[in-house]
Amino acid sequence: MMNNILPQVEKHRQATYEIDPVFLNRWSPRSYKEDPVPDEVLFSLFEAARWAPSGSNEQPWRFIIARSEQDRQRFYSFIAEGNRIWCEKAPVLALILSKTINGRGDHLRSHAFDAGAAWGYLALEAARKGLITHAMGGFDPEKAREALGVPAEYELHAVIAIGYQGEKEALPERLQEREVPSGRRELSETVFEGVFAEK
Repeated sequence: MMNNILPQVEKHRQATYEIDPVFLNRWSPRSYKEDPVPDEVLFSLFEAARWAPSGSNEQPWRFIIARSEQDRQRFYSFIAEGNRIWCEKAPVLALILSKTINGRGDHLRSHAFDAGAAWGYLALEAARKGLITHAMGGFDPEKAREALGVPAEYELHAVIAIGYQGEKEALPERLQEREVPSGRRELSETVFEGVFAEK
């Protein structure tokens, strides 16, 4: 279990209030080692996602994973070129989607919110296990739907690269500059008391 802020993170991220270091240590690198992720480690991430909260306990999230060369090639067919430059080294790709219809056949308003919670749980467990994750919106949802046989009642949200962190020097030069943990806006810009008050 991770107890300390990683050195590569500490100089870029400081929390205003005390929180568990896992929240700071989780970021989205692009440099992956091609080392495979053992099943017991990989599926622990989806186990964590399984326990995310959801409206009326509908658990609308689903994941389609690609680990074999054949499955990853199928994913590459709908991932944007700018992401393929780096994500092709990741040993695991996962598409997160959510069911938009609830158990009564009505529209499930919270489906995307709930899927986001599941992704957050997965990402935090990955950080705890020494893995990195990077969620990509840069993909063609309709091509993905066709390639993976996804029914119409599911919305496709992101492709997630999962694996072990590589050296930033393995990336193209323009991406090396971006291979640092990003900061966050101040709480005063995000949390409003009483009424909406964005400046």
